[in-house]
Amino acid sequence: MAVKIIRSPAIVQLSPAKRLSASKVGSSFSSLSRPSSNYDSHVPLTTIERGALALGSAVTSLLNPRRGDLIATLGETTAAPYFIYRLRDLMLSSTSGRRILRDRPRVTSQTMSLPSLRAFPPNSVGRVYASWLDREGVSPDTRDSVKYIDDEECAYVMQRYRECHDFYHALTGLPVMVEGEVALKAFEFANTLLPMTGLSMFAVTRLKPVERARFWNTYLPWALYNGTKCKGIINIYWEEQLDRNIDELRRELRIERPPDLREMRKSLKEQRKLAKENRARIPGLAAI
Repeated sequence: MAVKIIRSPAIVQLSPAKRLSASKVGSSFSSLSRPSSNYDSHVPLTTIERGALALGSAVTSLLNPRRGDLIATLGETTAAPYFIYRLRDLMLSSTSGRRILRDRPRVTSQTMSLPSLRAFPPNSVGRVYASWLDREGVSPDTRDSVKYIDDEECAYVMQRYRECHDFYHALTGLPVMVEGEVALKAFEFANTLLPMTGLSMFAVTRLKPVERARFWNTYLPWALYNGTKCKGIINIYWEEQLDRNIDELRRELRIERPPDLREMRKSLKEQRKLAKENRARIPGLAAI
């Protein structure tokens, strides 16, 4: 099934000389003398502004892990100068990564129409992705545009990572609840080394004791092992994989699915309910 590929309209290609100039933004201007933007959504920052945004977004997103805008800001302000260039270079070292950088595909509800995705065969990448979106109640259109990365090509790399995040959910089966997001961020950190993904793991402190134990004992070991042995997920040209069997793709990428988190939570809830009912039936145990 053909999938429409839309190039990024907001991130425009620059010459090598302008890229070098863009990489130095932050050291050559002040808040009173701000240069022009390098792409439509670009907001140049001074070093002090970048540090303040990084610190503020880190603290606030820890207090409220559902603030996706702050997590996005944290990702952008901590990715430069090293980590986002490393991820870009990883794409340049891969055939599929280079084609992604050339084509600049976008993941939106227009390019990834749910009715079209639902029409793919069972257990295909497209069908599993659509089923995950339906089950979790999310949309491809919820990703903010990159603003705080100066180099326009690196800005696209961050945009691509951000828009493919739900594919990583579908690939691993992890849900969008905080416990699932922390596990996926640990996997992404092991695979991409983006600082934001590692810092996001501090949200484990907000989990209940049983959830923290499950993360330390089950999901963190899974994430570190699979994230490090897996091929670079940023290089997956998802638009070309939609009709492929997802288990075949997992084997190629060397990813093992973790235990089903929703089923584990459901099973634990049922066990607690059953134990409570049993205590209520036995005299003298109801008060325990």
